Amino acid sequence: MKKNILLCLFFFSSFVLAPVFAEAKPLSVVATFSILGDLVKQVGGDDVDVKTLVGPDGDAHAYKPTPKDSKALAEADLVIENGLGFEGWVSRLVSASGFKGSVIIASKGVVPRQMDEEGKQIIDPHAWQDVSNTRIYIKNIASALGKALPEKAGAFNARAKAYDAELEKLDAWVKSEIGQIPEGHRKIITSHDAFGYFAAAYGVAFISPQGISTEVEPTARQVAKLIGQMKAEKIKRVFFESMASPKLISQLAKDAGASVGKPVYSDALSDADGSAETYIDMFRTNVEQFKEAMLLNGK
Repeated sequence: MKKNILLCLFFFSSFVLAPVFAEAKPLSVVATFSILGDLVKQVGGDDVDVKTLVGPDGDAHAYKPTPKDSKALAEADLVIENGLGFEGWVSRLVSASGFKGSVIIASKGVVPRQMDEEGKQIIDPHAWQDVSNTRIYIKNIASALGKALPEKAGAFNARAKAYDAELEKLDAWVKSEIGQIPEGHRKIITSHDAFGYFAAAYGVAFISPQGISTEVEPTARQVAKLIGQMKAEKIKRVFFESMASPKLISQLAKDAGASVGKPVYSDALSDADGSAETYIDMFRTNVEQFKEAMLLNGK
């Protein structure tokens, strides 16, 4: 009798626990760069295991995939990329890895910003620099995760809704902070042209010695022109980005009689010890530094 009870308990516990164990395995997701990785984590929570290819302070423009990246894709259920031409290397990596799952474009539905670079019309890929665009990213991420793991779709949608509310507040805060700066003082110098969406959304003029990609070096003529503009408009502080060398921007500041601010974040988050560990932290850090610099302009 005792043996039969033990057997019944064994089969009952196996029956009850088996679905729990099966359900415990999170969805394996590869995100191409750190900002996107954070957005996926915000929506996915503990139901996703996120691997980020280009990590904190990494430069996705100049990134060269490794065999480790290929292995990560081969084992993934889902790959999420920014799109808009940001990760020129990702299609080759997907093909080489043998990945058979779905590749999701997080920026799908964003109205791309066109810009002129050396006489050519190109698409600016840095759409996350406008918070309203990031809200579109979140919807796309929640939808993709829900399709890949339907039993968790409700949880993904609930997290996306809660995070979207945070983004709505962030967007309002940015507009309020920038609104306190006189329009004529809203000029910022950064390493490369990564803040076009920010400029359009929040009414700030960004000027950069480098173009849309960090791989293209500015000419001496372009740098000289920028120095002249800084002196004429009394721009007192310049910024280099966390994933870029400070050498160019430091020389620019020296020649123009300006100071160099703390690093700002355009294409990558900071590590856990920095001030931009998450997307929201990144935006707040940038805005606070931009605001401080703009208050110095014209003096």
